[in-house]
Formats: sequence, C-alpha cells, structure tokens
Amino acid sequence: MPYERDNIHRMQGYTWGEQPEDGQTLKLNTNENPYPPSPDVQQCLDGLQATNLRVYPPPTADKLRNGIAEHHELKIDNVLITNGGDEALRLALTTFVEPGTPLGFAEPSYSLYPVLAQVQGAPLCPVPLDDDWELPRDCAHQLNEAGSRLVCLVNPHSPSGRLFDVEHVSRLANDFNGVLLLDEAYVDFVDPSLRYDAVRLINAFDNLLILRSFSKGYSLAGLRLGYLLGQASLIDPLISKTRDSYNVNDISQRLGWAAFRDQDYAQECWANVRAARRRLREALAALGLDTPPSQSNFLLATVPYDAKLNAQELYLALKQRHILLRYFDSQPLEDKLRISIGTPEQNDRLVAELTDLLT
Repeated sequence: MPYERDNIHRMQGYTWGEQPEDGQTLKLNTNENPYPPSPDVQQCLDGLQATNLRVYPPPTADKLRNGIAEHHELKIDNVLITNGGDEALRLALTTFVEPGTPLGFAEPSYSLYPVLAQVQGAPLCPVPLDDDWELPRDCAHQLNEAGSRLVCLVNPHSPSGRLFDVEHVSRLANDFNGVLLLDEAYVDFVDPSLRYDAVRLINAFDNLLILRSFSKGYSLAGLRLGYLLGQASLIDPLISKTRDSYNVNDISQRLGWAAFRDQDYAQECWANVRAARRRLREALAALGLDTPPSQSNFLLATVPYDAKLNAQELYLALKQRHILLRYFDSQPLEDKLRISIGTPEQNDRLVAELTDLLT
C-alpha cells in the first residue's frame, strides 16, 4: 500500500533534460548559457571563507533584493529572492491556488507547470496556442470560465521562442480574474530594439507577478537562483508565510549579487547569444529546417516530412555523435527539435553534423 497522497501516487514527475558527465558531449538541450559567469563571480568564489557557513544566511537576502529593486526602479518590498525559478513557481501555486482550483497555462509550455499543479491537487486548464504560437483572443475568458486563479505564461515562450508583446501581457492581466505569473526566464535574450519591458506594468496591475532567473542570462544554472517581482500585496504573503525559512543560502546570495551587478559583462554575453542565434537560424534554414523567429536562447526547428531522418531519428543520430538536442515525443512537437544556442564554434559543429546527416 503506497504511503503518498493519492494524487501524488497517480501523477508523473518532471522529466529533466539529459545531463551527461562524459566531458565530450556538446549539450544543446537544456538552454544553458554557453558563456561562463562574470569574472566577478569567480573572484567572489575565491574569496569565500568556510567559517561564514557556520551561521544562517540573511533570511530575505536583502542586499540582493535591494540591488535588484534599484535596477528595476522598484522598492525592496516588490522583490522576493528564490531558490531558482522553480521555487518561485511552487510558491505561487502554494499561495494562490486552492486545491481543486485549476491552474492555467499555454499549451505547449514548460512541462513543470502541470507537475506542480498535480502536486498541489489542482486540475489543469491548458490553453492551446495556434499554429503561429499565438494565444487565442479569448484566453482570459477561457481561464475565467474554468475558475482558474493563477495562469503561468512563459515569455519569451518555450519551446517556440516567440515573444508576446507588452500590450498582449497588459490585456491578459487586465481581463484575467486571478494572478498572472509572467515567466521571463529567457527575457535577457530579447532583441533590445523591440523595447520590451513588462516590469513597468507592475505598478498598474496588482495581479501581475514576473519571474526572473539567474540560470540563463547570468550563466548560473548550477547555483539555483531566481526572483519574483510584483506589488507588495502579492510579494508579502510569499515572503512572510509560504516561503521556506532561509530559502537561499549565503553562497548563492553572494555569487548572485556578483553576477547581477556586472551588467556590462552580462549584456555582452546576451548580445553574443543573439548574434549566434541569427547565424544558426540562417544555417538551419539552408538545411531545410524551418524555425520561427526566436527571442530566446534557443531555436525550435521543424524537420520536414521528406527529410532523410525524422526528428526523433535525427535526435538519436546526433546523440550517437555526442551532441544533445531536446526532442519532445508529444503533439504538436513530435516533428521538431529544440536547439539551445551555443558558442559560434559549438554551433558550427552542430551544423556540420546536421549537414552530414541530412544531405
């Protein structure tokens, strides 16, 4: 007889991307930043003293909170530091979703959303995107009719890389009756010429939470650090009631601040990724692999039906050659591969292998 709750016994857990440790595999499957963290992170790491680990860390990471608040022209009460973006998602569900109340999300999307919903005992309310990765005009109406009190929208969208503009976000926040959690894990890679800035909506909407991550833009996926932005009325119950005590360790707080304050280095890395993204998209198109325009650090390539190998076969063939991409064995993604942007040299290696396999 199982001891776990019935909903836990019935559910399927999250399937993470493959993490080989052979030292030779080119990982283009989990959207990690191909560039190292800021040199300031290494300097901070070198200066850490083990004796500092004897005491608990600052409970609300106020030095980092304050720096982030100033950067976004907000107040410290508008910021919550979390143990990765995934903790932010779990906190939002715990705080704002009653068991039995549906969680809304775009479909397809980040596959952790339905897993966290099932842990919370919340039914799923997926809103299918159209063929151009657009949300339906009646998205908020669908969510309201289902009784959803929280919707998670990753923007730029994963796995397509499509960016929903600020007007779209504003309309959804205005029309939805619950909390809109805008998951901006990939926002650092948006082309600056688009002038996208959803943070300015926080003062206008008391139901908007924005999630940011250090994993992608700051090359700290191994650290597990993120934050939430929102009006104080949303942040307060998260930080004072449902958050774990000392949820972010001292080392993460110090290294996170070292990375965040070096904006010049971070923005240089983001620009390099954008340039590599443009070049890789052109190379994939030359091989007959169509990709929608992406504002993230990945591309979603469709493998045509008449190609020498289908998407799954191509994924497996590349894996044999020590290159990992992300294959999703589900509709409507079964003919597609998600490709994380690497360095120019890594992307050239991928294109060379694809050329050999497809031509």
